[in-house]
Amino acid sequence: MNKVSYPRNKVLGGIWGLIIGDAVGVPYEFTPQEDIPSIDKIDIVTPTYFRKTYIDVPFGTYSDDGAQFLCVIDSYLECDGFNMNNLAKKLLAWLSDGLWAVDGYVFDVGRQTLKALVEYARGASPRVSGLCEPEGKGNGALMRTLALAILEDGDDERLVNDSHEQAMITHGHICNQVCCAFYNLIAKYMLEGIEFEEAYSTAVNSLKNIYKNNKEYLHEFENNILPDGIIKERGTGYVIDCLKSAFKIIRESNSYEDAIKKSIALGNDTDTTAAVVGGLAGIIYGFENIPTRWYEEIRGKEKILELIDKIHFEDI
Repeated sequence: MNKVSYPRNKVLGGIWGLIIGDAVGVPYEFTPQEDIPSIDKIDIVTPTYFRKTYIDVPFGTYSDDGAQFLCVIDSYLECDGFNMNNLAKKLLAWLSDGLWAVDGYVFDVGRQTLKALVEYARGASPRVSGLCEPEGKGNGALMRTLALAILEDGDDERLVNDSHEQAMITHGHICNQVCCAFYNLIAKYMLEGIEFEEAYSTAVNSLKNIYKNNKEYLHEFENNILPDGIIKERGTGYVIDCLKSAFKIIRESNSYEDAIKKSIALGNDTDTTAAVVGGLAGIIYGFENIPTRWYEEIRGKEKILELIDKIHFEDI
């Protein structure tokens, strides 16, 4: 039986941080940056003058980001470890039957995710289903990968490998795989109590070492993902854009709420940006510093709490 040795406050912060970030971002999704309300007006319930994206979806509803993240947790706990085939089945069950979706209703699904899961349903291996769009570099695997960092109390190389494989189911390009691995290493170090900047630099060194005998992955990391520079399109669904935007927001924020509001202020793919940021911010600031009013607004909490109860903490 896997046991989680990280502090409970940080683990719960990561879980609820991602789900709540997703839910806060849902009503603003696809809105251009210039049309997003001012920071002080952004909230889980939108201002009365703002026309939310999904008219029939109640406030406090998380989307595909949160549901797929919960699928990863569910699969990991069920299999007592990462199992690619089991996870692929659960992701398909989410798409087909609404597994872990609030009210069983799937109202948002990325184009490549949909295409990949259809390929998987038709018999494709989960190792190739995510290559249905060979150059696809969306953030649909990044948004759910944090579950592995939270639950997997192993070495860096194992976490990196499993991060790659969970991405491959829907987003097979190595860019997606490496982004997931980098994000998870940073999250792991922060769960261990390391501050963000040190976690970032430690993850860089660890990933370079792991990739030292794999020139393709090392090149992707060093030349396409790692270089710092101006982000020309912030808040989009492009995985590198999403990852770098998340890092920028974490560096510029002073609370969980501040980080989520700044994520949504970027516009466009607001739910995913806020989910990716929210997972890290939740770890940094802890569950106790996530706004109670947001937590109370989340729909479908009962099922999530039942799933969390299955996590075995070493301090019990």
